[in-house]
Order: sequence, then C-alpha cells, then structure tokens
Amino acid sequence: MNAHAPSAAFSHANSAAAGGLGLPLAFVALPLYVHLPHWYATHYGVPLAALGMVLLLSRLTDALVDPWMGRLSDRLYARSTQAVMLAAALAAVCLVLGFTGLFFPPAHWSAPGQTQALLLWVAAMLTLSHLAYSGIGILHQSWAALLGGDALQRSRVVSWREGWGLLGVLLAGALPSLVGMEATTCVLALTLALGLWAWQRSQQPVMHRAVDSAEKAVPLTLPWRFAAFRRLMGVFLLNGIASAVPATLVLFFVQDQIQASADQAPWFLTLYFAGGALSLPVWLAAIHRIGLARAWAVGMALSVATFVGVSLLGAGDSTGFAWACALSGLALGADLAVPGALLNGLIATLGFRGQAEGAFLGWWSLATKLNLALAAGTALPLLGLWGYVPGSQEPAALQALTWAYVLLPCVLKLCAAMGLYVFFIRPRSLV
Repeated sequence: MNAHAPSAAFSHANSAAAGGLGLPLAFVALPLYVHLPHWYATHYGVPLAALGMVLLLSRLTDALVDPWMGRLSDRLYARSTQAVMLAAALAAVCLVLGFTGLFFPPAHWSAPGQTQALLLWVAAMLTLSHLAYSGIGILHQSWAALLGGDALQRSRVVSWREGWGLLGVLLAGALPSLVGMEATTCVLALTLALGLWAWQRSQQPVMHRAVDSAEKAVPLTLPWRFAAFRRLMGVFLLNGIASAVPATLVLFFVQDQIQASADQAPWFLTLYFAGGALSLPVWLAAIHRIGLARAWAVGMALSVATFVGVSLLGAGDSTGFAWACALSGLALGADLAVPGALLNGLIATLGFRGQAEGAFLGWWSLATKLNLALAAGTALPLLGLWGYVPGSQEPAALQALTWAYVLLPCVLKLCAAMGLYVFFIRPRSLV
C-alpha cells in the first residue's frame, strides 16, 4: 500500500477524484426511484399496485442486506485495494446490466399478456441493480472513512462526494426527458467508468489492519455496542426523516397549496439541489470555524426557520416558495457535509479505523434507505387521518397538508437538534 503525505489525501483535487463516483451513483438512483414506475405503467401497462409491491420488496431486501455488504467490504479492504477495485468494477458492470435490463426488457417478456413474467423480470433486474448499487456505494464510503483526518479534512472528502452526487441528481432529472433512456443509459455507463478510473488514481489510504486479522469476521452487531453510535444514528434518523417528509409531499404542496403550474415543479427541485451543491464551500468554512456538530445544528435551525416561513405561503406564492427551496437547499448542504464526517470520526475514535468501516457503514446505509420509507409511512397516513385528499381545495384539507409538510418536519428537526446538543455539542464529543 502506498504511504503518501497525509495532507495529499485531503487536497481538493484528490477529494474530487476520490468522490467522483458519487455522480453516477446518484445518477442511477433517481431513475430507479422516480422514472421506473411511470415507465412501466405507460410503456407496458403494468398495474401500479403490483409494480409498487415489487418495488417495495426489492428495496426492503436491498436495505436488509446492507450490514452483510458492510462485512464483505471489510474483508475486501483487509486483502488489498486491488481487491476492492476489482469488486467495485464487477458491481459497476452488474449495475449497468441491471439498469439496462429494467428499461429495455426482452421483447418476449414485455409482450401483451405477459404481465406476470414482466414483473418477475423487473424483480430480478431491480434486485441486481440495488445490490450492485449498495455494494459499490459501501466500498466507496469506506474509502473515505479509511482516509481518517481531522473534522475539516473528513468533511472535505464527504462534501466532494455529496457535491458530485447532487450534480448526478440534476443530470438524472433532466436527461431522460431531454435525450431519452437509451442515451441516459450510455451516460450512466460512461460516468461509472470515469468515476472508477478517477477513484483508482486517487490517493490511497494508509492501511493499519494487521495481516493476521484479514479473515477475522466482524460481528454484524458490533456498531450497536457503542452508545456513541446509537446516539449518532438516532440523530441521523430523526433528521433524515424530517428531510424526507417534505421530499415525499412536495408535489402535493406545490399543486394544491401553492397552485403552481406543472412546469414550475422541476425548477423548484432544481433550486433545492443546486442550493445544496453551491452551499458546500460555505459549510466547509463553518465547520472550520465552529466544528462539525455545531455546523450541523446551524443547518437544522436554518431548515426549521425556512419551513416556518413556508407555512405562511398560499396560492400564487411561487416566488416565495422558490426562495424557500433555495434556503432549504442551503440547509441541505449541512446534512450532506456533516453526518458522514461525524461517522468517520466516530469510527476512528472507537479504534476501528482500518478494521470495521464496512460494519458501521452497512448499518448507516440501511438507515439512509429507511429514511424515505419511514417518511412515507409517517406522512401519508397522517395526511389521510387529517382529512387531506389530493386535489382538494377545502381549507381543512389544505391545513392538514401544511401540518404534514411543515409542522411534522419541524418537530422532527427540533428533536434531532436537541439530541445533537445533548449528546455531542454539550459534552464536546465528535466536534
């Protein structure tokens, strides 16, 4: 393993190269979650209820295997970075094959009257895509954890990865409608190849793992033995669900409360993600001045203040909502730059750097995926309970929508901020 000067691993150039794989990973995620249901409903007439069940089961399977993916990652890193790169390349090939198979199924499987066969094909290709995505994602995140570094250095590496990811989201949102799925699939393959090439050429971490521990199995439950991890995971989940609830409900809010035109919705989302990407240098400066945990708390406070303002918006307030999207994007930057850096620091503090990054990141990846599921499982039933029906202009229904879109995220964010203060800021832990 190459042992270079530690500062070289945290330069902006090296961080950009090491994090470049974040672009294709984010790029592939959006079509799988957003475009796929519409594609199969409109192109092949697949019933949404049946398709939704297949999607749900595939995603649950994907989330539940993440801890085992983490264990596999640790074993690969125990051997060599060459083993890691080979596994990542194989996963990338599987990801492209799965993605291509999903959007271009064989003709005899997608013929009229072959709905059950097509659903089986979707289940197989979606599971392949999800598992490949999880495998390469955990390997990629473990690399950043192995680099170590202080708070600013860790957040710089994570910020470059997340910044590339936001660019990938923006590209994935535009390309399918602009150039079609054929060209989009080609772009995915190209960006994956470039991301792997840049990652392979980036500064390699200095490994500290003992040779005789290479085959030692790390218990799946290892991270949960430590109170610091449980507390950080609690804050991460509360904050993640708080961010995912508005993402789940934003189109309902834009349509019924703001009453914006259909072509405005993509611009609101673009403002949000662009704001997150452009704010990352600001949050890096904040982390340098006040530390990781305090910077995250400031981001949470900005998010809550923005959503309090959103509660005052009504029909025709498109400009006000656009400003809210931009400010929410600014707050999003803290959510991108800080939590991963805190986790990497925790792994090093607990003495598992170079030994069990995958074990921690496997559970972290599972929690990330649970955020959207828990948000939908919380917000949508509450909306129904409070009397909201999509398309309704009844004052009581709109009030219910505002409560779910604004009040619920604010309560969750404040609970996350309280946990952050009690467990990490007040005791000066991981800051």
